[in-house]
Amino acid sequence: EVQLVESGGGLVQAGGSLRLSCAFSGFTFNDYAIGWFRQDPGKERVGLSLISRSDGTTYYTDSVKGRFTISRDNTWTTVYLQMSGLKPEDTAVYYCAADSLWDPTADYAGLVPENFDYWGQGTQVTVSS
Repeated sequence: EVQLVESGGGLVQAGGSLRLSCAFSGFTFNDYAIGWFRQDPGKERVGLSLISRSDGTTYYTDSVKGRFTISRDNTWTTVYLQMSGLKPEDTAVYYCAADSLWDPTADYAGLVPENFDYWGQGTQVTVSS
């Protein structure tokens, strides 16, 4: 059974940092990508960053470039999202997800939630001003 579990959310002051973790298991895919997304209540889920299993390539949405860093552990069982310079507008529920049909040779199509077929339950991040 595929599982993804996020952790590390919490309350932080503006300008602070948090590291989110996404522990995953049950993967039997030839290749995959792990992405981080966030969602405000009543708004659409927005992609933040992605890391490719096969070659480690990373992608970031413009709003988090230079502030957020995606990485993984050596055993490829946990992916992290290091967030710094947090702003109140970063407040949201953060999700990690897996794209089990990831093709590293295809043109990058962006962080499209519909391309990710397995999701964690989310972790709340609240940034106070």
